[in-house]
Amino acid sequence: MKIGLIRETKIPEDNRVVLSPSQVAKLKTEFPNSDIVVQKSDIRAFSDDEYLKLGIDVVDDMSDCDVLFGIKEANIESLLPNKHYFFFGHIAKMQQYNRPLLQQMIAKKITFSDYEYLVDDNGARVCAFGWWAGIVGAYYTLRGYLLKTKQESLPKPDRNFTLAQLRIVLSRIHGPNVKILITGNGRVAQGVTYVMHECRAQELTYDEFVSDEPVNGLAFYRAPVNELVKRKDGKAFDRNDFHEHPEAYESDFIKFAKHAHILISCHYWDPKAPVYLEGDDFTNHNLPIKMIGDITCDIRGSIKSTIRSSTHDNPFYDFNILTHTEEPAFSSDSNITVMAVDTCPNALAIDASEYFGDMLIEYVFRPLLNGDGESSEIIRRSTIVHRGKLTESFSYLEDFSKI
Repeated sequence: MKIGLIRETKIPEDNRVVLSPSQVAKLKTEFPNSDIVVQKSDIRAFSDDEYLKLGIDVVDDMSDCDVLFGIKEANIESLLPNKHYFFFGHIAKMQQYNRPLLQQMIAKKITFSDYEYLVDDNGARVCAFGWWAGIVGAYYTLRGYLLKTKQESLPKPDRNFTLAQLRIVLSRIHGPNVKILITGNGRVAQGVTYVMHECRAQELTYDEFVSDEPVNGLAFYRAPVNELVKRKDGKAFDRNDFHEHPEAYESDFIKFAKHAHILISCHYWDPKAPVYLEGDDFTNHNLPIKMIGDITCDIRGSIKSTIRSSTHDNPFYDFNILTHTEEPAFSSDSNITVMAVDTCPNALAIDASEYFGDMLIEYVFRPLLNGDGESSEIIRRSTIVHRGKLTESFSYLEDFSKI
């Protein structure tokens, strides 16, 4: 088997890579009869020379590879027919902007496996950047709030920024007296909580958060999904029921929003699930929220002020609470400032790539290189298209995939 690590073609650029040079070298030693090559790229966190120094071929042409790995969606023009691709597809929720990508993968008889659906028998994801997204998203959100309120400035991460550097910065923050609401309890929320602890923020109880008592410095509360929604018929919350029938629930979010100065959104959202913040809620409830870090970045999803994704170069924009339109970042104190970078882990590309690569080696690369790819349930569950046909689990995309 020959595996290729493709260059990232999505704009804005992503510096992450599936495997670091040392991880590729490790796999080549473990599986000497297989080959792994890297496509030339001048944007990834690890340079071409770093791969070459470890005896790894760096090439332009990937047409002789059997399986191709990227991070973000591959450019449609770069798709090679009859190959097996792995990347984050952003297709399974019927995202309109990637509909042509799905159609081309079907037309070219491609097999496509989506990292987002690499899950174990219990449905838990086994390969994810969520924790890193939480860390960077929280850092960007704090940086945005301090810029908005003209307080201390935090450095903007560059391509070589590391977790160790970030921790040093966080340890020196003199936090303002604000309440921060974190939604969800998955890996993203855990990453945000890690940042809160690193900058010595006080963790509040539910009662402390919804009280009118002021706080001294940064303070936060992490609200799990059972506190964010309630059944319309008044019955008790049930997690499995919520996942299967999200339309049976309504938002119970305003009780938190009335006391939050900063919102960091980390929860998974289904389009059939309740909307947490409507555009009118900011004025109807006179909400104190001034900064929203929407790490989940569902455009006009559960948080309606997220009207587009943002970039690492320009992470922030303002949401006018009267017109519900975008304005330049920090242009008015009455606006809500939004951070909606949808590739947050890219700011810690070196650390995040190695972390992700370790998981992929265990759950994807070893099964493939051992010849067990076809029998791997984890890979099967993640496969949306198999040789140009939608798999059974994703057959609901049939109409969406038609031209």
